[in-house]
Amino acid sequence: MEFLLDYAAFLLKVATVVIGIVVVLMALASLSARRAPKPHEGYIEITFFNDRLRDWQHAVGHAGLSAKAYRKADKVERKHRAAEDKAPAEARPRVYVIRFQGDIHASQVEALRREVTAILTTATPSDEVVAVVDSPGGEVSAYGLAASQLARVRSREIPLTVAVDRVAASGGYLMAVVANRILAAPFALVGSIGVAAEIPNVHRLLRKFDVEYDVYTAGEHKRPVTVFGENTDAGRAKLQEELDDVHTLFREFVGSYRPTIDVARIATGEAWMGQRAKDLALIDELATSDEYLAAACDRAEVFEVKWVQPKRPLERVLGQLNEGWRQTVSRIIGSIK
Repeated sequence: MEFLLDYAAFLLKVATVVIGIVVVLMALASLSARRAPKPHEGYIEITFFNDRLRDWQHAVGHAGLSAKAYRKADKVERKHRAAEDKAPAEARPRVYVIRFQGDIHASQVEALRREVTAILTTATPSDEVVAVVDSPGGEVSAYGLAASQLARVRSREIPLTVAVDRVAASGGYLMAVVANRILAAPFALVGSIGVAAEIPNVHRLLRKFDVEYDVYTAGEHKRPVTVFGENTDAGRAKLQEELDDVHTLFREFVGSYRPTIDVARIATGEAWMGQRAKDLALIDELATSDEYLAAACDRAEVFEVKWVQPKRPLERVLGQLNEGWRQTVSRIIGSIK
């Protein structure tokens, strides 16, 4: 018991120091924010993928050469590049690459909408947009908005390809199905055309301790089920009706973009990998995004488009503190095990 009390006092001291540091940093950040102009809201970052691939080719191709051989090979390559620069520019189509790393809230949708807007200022139907989607799905409205951003590309008659390297399930597949063509790695997980809702209810526990929780609503079906109030069979039935309606909309959305697919067969909430997904027409081709983009460099100029949102100093510090705390807890749990 004495050890536990000493340990608790130590943790309290550490927490006090950390809170004090955070308060001081917040005060300094607030003071600097008043004096300095507001930071830029963000910017579009463009990476020319062809040059990146050529640099990698140069590095690997010259690995292990002697100094003399390296200088000779480098000289030849420089002459070749100079000749290319002097030659008349050949009009080549462009491939614009965007990447979407999804979470339950589809929080990257704000960056996605800016990236799509930037691309549509210059892209033409002779170009192509490749969206590399990696997401297990999440909130219906958020992923509906993400899919709508990709639909903007289709509406301009610009070819849209979605590449799935790991997973495009549920909301992730809602985004992918918008594409003219869907690629997936051999073991990428695709599908999960279904809807789910998990709502815990602690009403009986509250009632056991004589705690009342009242829910007031205006409208017959404003809140059919709650976490703390008493749920009814009618409320549960209403929630199920709403889930079924969302599922119907999901099925119709998939069918509208891939009319040859057997929606009744694949809209069961299941997900399939690679070849199985191809057999069911959920995807069109087995390929990784790396494979596809490397091949695209032979026929087009490939540009990766990314929205960069700068973080304020305080946000960076808090992020580092949070990551440090997470790693510390992980080490403690690992040592306990």
